[in-house]
Amino acid sequence: MEVTTHRARTVWEGGREDLRAHRVELGEQSLPASSMAANGGDESKADPEGMLVAALSSCHMLWFLDFARREKLRVAAYKDAAEGTLSGDRFTDVVLRPRVEWEGEQPDARTIASLHHKAHEACYIANSVNFPVEVDLS
Repeated sequence: MEVTTHRARTVWEGGREDLRAHRVELGEQSLPASSMAANGGDESKADPEGMLVAALSSCHMLWFLDFARREKLRVAAYKDAAEGTLSGDRFTDVVLRPRVEWEGEQPDARTIASLHHKAHEACYIANSVNFPVEVDLS
């Protein structure tokens, strides 16, 4: 088993307008963040809960693209309207709603479902959370 280390830097420097304002530094990028709006944060900024949902969506997408390439299928575009449910102090589920556009002929529904199933099984983040992550292809 390969072991890798992943880093993020979180920086809070105080502020009067939004006491929850901070930035998350990932690689060379800096993401303005706050707490979720329901907790008094700035809804125009990323929040940890949204970043968790985004991480699940991004992980699934990257595996999907990898498995599609292995099958010599060319994806033209991929979009996901992922949504997580936070009930009280924990997530109860996340639903991914990926929509894929293909270059050339679209694969059949069975192939597409298989690619999503493989991606879901391979996603490290989905394998690490203690709530269901569903993939809605309807």
